[in-house]
Amino acid sequence: MNFPLTIYLAVAVGLCYIIIYLIWVCVASPGRAIPGPWASRFTRLWYYRGIRAGSFHHENIALHEKYGPIVRVAPGFYSITTPDKSVYGIGSKFPKGEWYKGWQHPTSTRWTLFPDQNIRRHAETRKRFQGLYSMSSLLSYEIYVDECIDVFLDKLGNFARSGTTVDLVHWFQCYAFDVIGEITYSERFGFLDNGDDIAGTMAALDKSMVYSTLVGVFPEWHPTIYAIMEKIPGSGAAGRTYLMNFVQKKVDERERAEKKAAQKTTAHISEDSVAPQDFLDKLMDAQKQNPEKVTSDHVYMMGLSNIIAGSDTTAVSLSSITYYLITSPRILSKLRQEIKEHGLWHKRITFKDSQEMPYLQAVLKEGLRMHPATGLPLWRVVPEGGWQVGEHWLPPGTNVGLNSWVAHYDKSVFGDDAHTFRPERWEEAKQEGGERYRKMEANYMPFGLGSRTCLGRHISTLEMSKLIPEIVKNFDLTLGMQKEQWKTINYWFVKPEKLPVAVNRHINAGNGNMEH
Repeated sequence: MNFPLTIYLAVAVGLCYIIIYLIWVCVASPGRAIPGPWASRFTRLWYYRGIRAGSFHHENIALHEKYGPIVRVAPGFYSITTPDKSVYGIGSKFPKGEWYKGWQHPTSTRWTLFPDQNIRRHAETRKRFQGLYSMSSLLSYEIYVDECIDVFLDKLGNFARSGTTVDLVHWFQCYAFDVIGEITYSERFGFLDNGDDIAGTMAALDKSMVYSTLVGVFPEWHPTIYAIMEKIPGSGAAGRTYLMNFVQKKVDERERAEKKAAQKTTAHISEDSVAPQDFLDKLMDAQKQNPEKVTSDHVYMMGLSNIIAGSDTTAVSLSSITYYLITSPRILSKLRQEIKEHGLWHKRITFKDSQEMPYLQAVLKEGLRMHPATGLPLWRVVPEGGWQVGEHWLPPGTNVGLNSWVAHYDKSVFGDDAHTFRPERWEEAKQEGGERYRKMEANYMPFGLGSRTCLGRHISTLEMSKLIPEIVKNFDLTLGMQKEQWKTINYWFVKPEKLPVAVNRHINAGNGNMEH
């Protein structure tokens, strides 16, 4: 007889809780005066819907154009437009937000740099391994990139002869995967051979990306959802598990090979050897020298980070830069002229050569400004003491985040033509100097900001700086769709859906892959 009364009481308590919560949100919450969509005041579901649609980078820009420099996207989550040093600068006390938990295995004790919320541990680990990603290390990796460029150019030559229309988004990812395979393991995965998705690695990475991006909005549900999804073939959780197992297998294979040939490391580092060390060699050398500081977990962690972060970002950037060059004949012609003027038309372009070509660097920089690889706010948590942003005070535990797309399309920084691909803006601003150039540099964040800047940015820069000019001097690419058909899907990485092109040999092809 008491059962119906229990139900009524439960419903009444639930309704009272909802009413009290709504009153608190509207009257007493610290962020009540911060503007934003009405639904975002009460639930994270509004933000989840925006991310699920796959175009939040565009929506984020529009939100700031409508509401101003700070916008609420969910209760306790505020998007900002300025790369404030207290939030993103070196030595910032703002840790990464709970959203990043979606990028970790919920039960594994292993961790990777990207989602690590522990500021001190991240700083110590980054300091330990950043030398492997430094500019000076590029010299030892360049030979690996050259090998993959040769294969890639041969493929484009075959497509030119056959008249086949190809999707460059896919082939750029094949290239990026094989380069990172060479750099990390001295072995191309083989994606460039036939354009196949070997062992479903690309699909696994895509599904893992979607899962992590979405579950991060509700990180408290991550352990439960992951446990279910991991058992479903083809799911995002299953894709992440596959990649983790793949990297562990590669590490185990190398360890067995090292035991069988102990002289291998010595051969790599001897003065007479011309064989460079790959990334895994260097990690294992570091582990032998100091096993307490460089553990097996570190070796695994860095190998996994290379695969997850080192393929999609570069492929996205190469696709967008190529798209803007194809659709900008004046800029393409100007870039070709610079290559000729530097005497590089009939020789292999080295990384050093590329750094001495100011217009090429402006093209790459503008391409990354127009289309940064990441497209969601970089969430950070307000520490003890709170934070004052403009006229608003945010209490500890509040999430604040700057989206690189918002920063890159800020008209007050980049001008009214911020939506136009114009590499000259960088040269003009640099010549003028002063506040304008300083603001442009401060707002330029294709690889993140401060102490959390992407470790692999120099490797990505190496890949792009060498491949783009080789394509430009050897091939004419014709877009196989209308400009307005260029579409992207944003699940953390803003990936173009496709970039179909017809490939033809340039009338005065440089044959840059013939001279080494």
